[in-house]
Amino acid sequence: MNYQMTAVIEREGNGYVALCPEMDIASQGDTIEDARDNLREAVALFMECASPEEIKQRVHGEVYVTRMEVAVA
Repeated sequence: MNYQMTAVIEREGNGYVALCPEMDIASQGDTIEDARDNLREAVALFMECASPEEIKQRVHGEVYVTRMEVAVA
């Protein structure tokens, strides 16, 4: 079964950190592609090992990624 998940990736130091907000799982890598691939593997491993109850508890059904402007006085 395939799932559509979100990957939020940001630079951290000399590498990248990737977060899947639907599952609250993170990983990292030396490149954007490595971070995304490592995150994909971490999510897949979690879903293979976790009980259906734990997966249901962890999954956030609706996740919205957007940009916003913040005014600082």
